[in-house]
Amino acid sequence: MTEKSRFQLSRRRLLGQAAGAALATPFLARMSFAASDTIRIGNILDMTGPIGPGGQAVAPGMELAVKHLNDKGGVLGRQIELVNYDTQSNMQLYTQYAQQLALKDKVDVVFGGLTSASREAIRPIFDRFKTLYFYNVLYEGGVCDRNTFCTGTTPAQTVLPLVEDTAKRFGKKVYIIAADYNYGHITAKWMQNGVLDNGGEVVGTDFFPLDVTNFSSAIARIQAANPDYVLAALVGANHLGFYRQWEAAGLLAKIPLASSNFGVNSEIITLEPQTTNGIVAAGGYFDSIDTPESNAFLEEVTPMLPPSTACTEITVSSYEAMMLYAQALEKAGTTDRMKVIEALESGLEFVGPSGKVTLDPKTHHTVRSAFIAEAKDGKWDIQKRLSDVAPADTAAVCDLIANPKTNKQFVVDTKM
Repeated sequence: MTEKSRFQLSRRRLLGQAAGAALATPFLARMSFAASDTIRIGNILDMTGPIGPGGQAVAPGMELAVKHLNDKGGVLGRQIELVNYDTQSNMQLYTQYAQQLALKDKVDVVFGGLTSASREAIRPIFDRFKTLYFYNVLYEGGVCDRNTFCTGTTPAQTVLPLVEDTAKRFGKKVYIIAADYNYGHITAKWMQNGVLDNGGEVVGTDFFPLDVTNFSSAIARIQAANPDYVLAALVGANHLGFYRQWEAAGLLAKIPLASSNFGVNSEIITLEPQTTNGIVAAGGYFDSIDTPESNAFLEEVTPMLPPSTACTEITVSSYEAMMLYAQALEKAGTTDRMKVIEALESGLEFVGPSGKVTLDPKTHHTVRSAFIAEAKDGKWDIQKRLSDVAPADTAAVCDLIANPKTNKQFVVDTKM
């Protein structure tokens, strides 16, 4: 099913908010080129630790894009070199390696960060040292910074369509659970506003630190609140425990689950089908999309993924970001940062595994397809496709063409 996004957001819902260990060896060997002969791309990701599954899903998408570009002769007659660092789910390593990439490695651009906390730790560093930065995973929206491009989905593209859909399916009483950091808190606010806009009621909200593995008390609170369904924005390997414990308590068949990020870290294959069946998710890509571009991408990227790792939205959005950056280099005819930014602001488009992706000049986010799917026996059943969905949340407050000096993250206000 294809339909245009029809979510209109008002400025009143958003508030402006500004948003030492020894160096480790990069997690992949560097390619043996002289720096002057290559376009150097920094890649800073959590490949190990609790957030590691996300980095392991992202990296193959980037590597495949580099392979495709280098196999065609590179860009501007130069091969692309990845300079990779594993931040090991450690925020201090993010700031350390960001400075390393900008000052010592002298990369032309950096792709990286998984959590919003990691993005906000390194984004000011790249602003300060004038190093172009791409953040390529789904997030809570609102970043408005001319030096930064965000290619993942935002709540206007996934959370609001998901809430509208699930309100019709399941009912009006909703319990929200989310990760206890800025992504979870801001996404929960979007969920709250979406529920209220659809005539619903939020009967409870819980936030969990990333190291929490026992959810028994939270499950008891949810049972006591007796919602029509649960909206989840949980993050990382430890939070998988919620889904296992929910199913073990016999609640999966009684209180439906919906999520704006379930499946991004391969939950569909990491968990047993009896634990995931019936969970409804929204995202910018699912690996059951049956198009020539998606099928060709899956054929190449699947052997590159680690065991028990699926090709997800963050794999695809990282690939598509690299291809958009390559287009900008060709258009600019140089790696000069400001000329590349101007090229990126020219309305570049790329048709990739998720469909057509267009860079929005005003917000530096992407206009892209979004999907609603249901987990069925370890696979995703695509139930709805939304075409050309704009990042309307960020567009409500961010216009970098009119105000290029803006540098902050806008945060949604809540009606509650």
